[in-house]
Amino acid sequence: MKFPRHPILASVMLASLSLLAASARAQTAAVTEVSTAETAKAYRMDAARHIYAAYPERIYKGKLPPLVHAIVVLEMDLDANGQLKSINLIRVPTHAPDVTDAVKDLIRKAAPMPAPKRLGGARFTEIWLVDKSGRFQLDALTEGQQ
Repeated sequence: MKFPRHPILASVMLASLSLLAASARAQTAAVTEVSTAETAKAYRMDAARHIYAAYPERIYKGKLPPLVHAIVVLEMDLDANGQLKSINLIRVPTHAPDVTDAVKDLIRKAAPMPAPKRLGGARFTEIWLVDKSGRFQLDALTEGQQ
């Protein structure tokens, strides 16, 4: 590509090319994984694996202690592209409202979830088991309790 000799026009063209490249990278990053699950129960496992992959440092490794700090039970509703439509709270820890807010924030930041293309969307319930340290396990992938 031959650039014009005028410095302002050249810098505008370079800036435009940079914006185009950034836009292409953003579109590539927005492509989500696709779930092959045929049931909501199977999809729940895919979503749990996705959340674990998003937060490997936050996962509680091994068996949870007999008493966990907080339990959050919620229902997630996703569209066919894995975009979060809603979070319906079913059970929240009244003694630890910060945990509920943190869980909702983790879900939103992990979105989009794997696209449930075969299901045309997904609605499922998940139980978040949260330790005092803030680390968690999801019921779908829990290693159990001591």
